[in-house]
Amino acid sequence: MTETNASSGISRLATTDADFAARLDHLLAWEGVSDGEVQARVSEILEAVKGRGDAALVEASNRFDRLSAASMVELTLTAPRLRRAYEELPVEQREALAQAAERIRLYHQRQKPESWQYTEKDGTVLGQQVMPLDRAGIYVPGGKAAYPSSVLMNAIPAHVAGVREIIMVVPTPDGVLNELVLAAAHLAGVDRVFTVGGAQAIAALAYGTETVPRVDKIVGPGNIYVATAKRAVFGQVGIDMIAGPSEILVVSDGETDPDWLAMDLFSQAEHDEDAQAILVGWNDEHLDAVEAAIDRLLPTLERHEIVRESLSRRGALIRCRDRAEAITLINRIAPEHLELSVAGPEEWLPEVRHAGAIFMGRYTAEALGDYCAGPNHVLPTSGTARFSSPLGVYDFQKRSSIINCSDDGASTLGRVASVLARGESLTAHARSAEYRIKA
Repeated sequence: MTETNASSGISRLATTDADFAARLDHLLAWEGVSDGEVQARVSEILEAVKGRGDAALVEASNRFDRLSAASMVELTLTAPRLRRAYEELPVEQREALAQAAERIRLYHQRQKPESWQYTEKDGTVLGQQVMPLDRAGIYVPGGKAAYPSSVLMNAIPAHVAGVREIIMVVPTPDGVLNELVLAAAHLAGVDRVFTVGGAQAIAALAYGTETVPRVDKIVGPGNIYVATAKRAVFGQVGIDMIAGPSEILVVSDGETDPDWLAMDLFSQAEHDEDAQAILVGWNDEHLDAVEAAIDRLLPTLERHEIVRESLSRRGALIRCRDRAEAITLINRIAPEHLELSVAGPEEWLPEVRHAGAIFMGRYTAEALGDYCAGPNHVLPTSGTARFSSPLGVYDFQKRSSIINCSDDGASTLGRVASVLARGESLTAHARSAEYRIKA
């Protein structure tokens, strides 16, 4: 049977429970689609910004972020302002930010695909041209917390990809600017920043206003209004994904320090009340020790109320039979973050089919990936790692096919195309191809 810890609220499950499958489905369930009221409010905001541009954007920003701006001039930050924010940071913060940015840049430079082509025997050339997007929009959350790491993770791949202009939007409730976020924008190569957020910021990026340029793709996480707006404008612009709450799945073989594992679980649970932290193991004594560590360390956290709520809502300690069953659970859950806190994690890797990012071994805390390891921390959530990948350079590029037929190639292909086109009753297609066939 499922048990709930009275102190932390985290659930205890076992794969041998008769109702385990149903309980796991309930635990993982996340409805990312907003309700009708939210959709209606978002639609109203999108239409207002689309129709009235800057005026509607300023009105919405004043209303939702408690500002008193008279025009977009007051909500615009230029490159010199971003540079000043970086130069005036405390030395320790400036150096840490620079080190993280450089590691992220080096990692993503290895992702950059190249154009290619090949020539067939008859002289026909086929290939693919890779080109960057002209303009990308980066949404950076504000409000409960500020995330300079998100600036680096979203903007640096765009910069490496060769995007011509990077536009950032970030809400500033009550007009409070976060200098670390602005400094990160400077390091990441952001061209302009607009201090607007919510659905109104997504509308501005998607449709353009007198001041905010229309972009080709919008990336970056946000609240339910941002997610709903991104879904609504998809097709008008590209988007990265509809992100759900942050999540971590830790698999332990029973040899990792329970305090380490408890804090790893907390590191995701502290994001918000809907975040998910799950640990899987096959050693009862070890699971008991992790649970005891959770109870002991939880009161020491600054965000202990959020963590407790997250653990009670969506957290779990799961006892499985063995390593094989743990791997089955990994691929069933398809976690955003997977920690393989085991001996010989490399041996597990070929069997892990679904995970956003895989943290290998006892020393690789997920938090390192959030900030400075190098790989992107924008990852597929809510099981979408089954078919999605981390944000990367490839998300800021597009590919065009190249076809350059020689006269002999056009004649050969024309015969094939003619047969297929007439089979589809598209005779203009057939005749177009047939004109190139040599007698």
